[in-house]
Amino acid sequence: MVSDAVLNNDWHVVARSQDLQEGKILKARLLGEDLVLWRSSGEAKAWQDRCPHRGSSFATGWVKEDNLVCPYHGFMFNNSGQCVHVPAHPDQPPPARSKACVKTFHVQERYGVVWVCLGTPQQDVPSWPEWDDPSYRHRFFFGYGHCKSSAPRNLENFIDVNHIAYVHGDTLGTPDFAEMGNYKIESKPDGIKVSEIKVWQYDVDMSGEGEVMSASLDILRPLTVCLRRGTPNDCMVILFTVTPVDEEECIGWKLILFNTPGEVPEAEMNELSNKVIKQDITAVESQRPKRLPLDLQAEFHLPSDRTTIAYRKWLSKLGVTFGTIPVAKNAVSSR
Repeated sequence: MVSDAVLNNDWHVVARSQDLQEGKILKARLLGEDLVLWRSSGEAKAWQDRCPHRGSSFATGWVKEDNLVCPYHGFMFNNSGQCVHVPAHPDQPPPARSKACVKTFHVQERYGVVWVCLGTPQQDVPSWPEWDDPSYRHRFFFGYGHCKSSAPRNLENFIDVNHIAYVHGDTLGTPDFAEMGNYKIESKPDGIKVSEIKVWQYDVDMSGEGEVMSASLDILRPLTVCLRRGTPNDCMVILFTVTPVDEEECIGWKLILFNTPGEVPEAEMNELSNKVIKQDITAVESQRPKRLPLDLQAEFHLPSDRTTIAYRKWLSKLGVTFGTIPVAKNAVSSR
């Protein structure tokens, strides 16, 4: 089990709800733990991908009568993880207190995705009020696959607006308008609020025009952030969350909502977003070290880096270690 209690006790996305169908088994990996996902009477389940009999994987098994069957010896486990049938000894099911139990994890489905907590949840999944607002009628989802870097590096890239002019110089921004103005930042024990961000961007309505736009960031969890851009009646909201697969491997999930009065062309939106995602992956995978250094003396910083500086300080204060290079105990971090 991962020693990072903060991430271990938090919620992480592992799949889209629509992909977890009845009778189907999905594989996932979270914080170095292999999982299988399946449904029992419609309810999502997340189990350790290890049969307690001989340690085999459930991934090529099957669902029978609302039970999960191990493909190695045919052991059948009910939805609580207890073995209820052994084909070699059909009249002798293991007692309830035996070791014939699969390790199970906490699961919730919200915002069209499956969230899993490997430890003991300390709070609910991140709040995203716009999801239940009917005025946000345009919805897009992007789970862009694996990124060969740490989850904190990936999350930091999303909140670093400085890179837009260059990494996304032909999609969202342009090097001709790379200058960053001042913005407000407020660090709290439960997150970071960044407001009055002014950055030049092309308009995502595909009009081909660009302008200086206002945006805000709410860093809700170590690996989840909400971006809001525009006005209350013409707003784009993005929930971006990163799954820490391993120390130096992650998956990003981007859920986008619009309440814009006009139409948002789906084909163009998908093409633009997928291109932006690929640009981000290329940039993040090029960074060294792959794990995010929390010692502020490890890299140099600019005034426009205040958001990422605050993020690193917050992770260090929380004690996040998975995917990071923590500050050495005898080191003095710059302020």
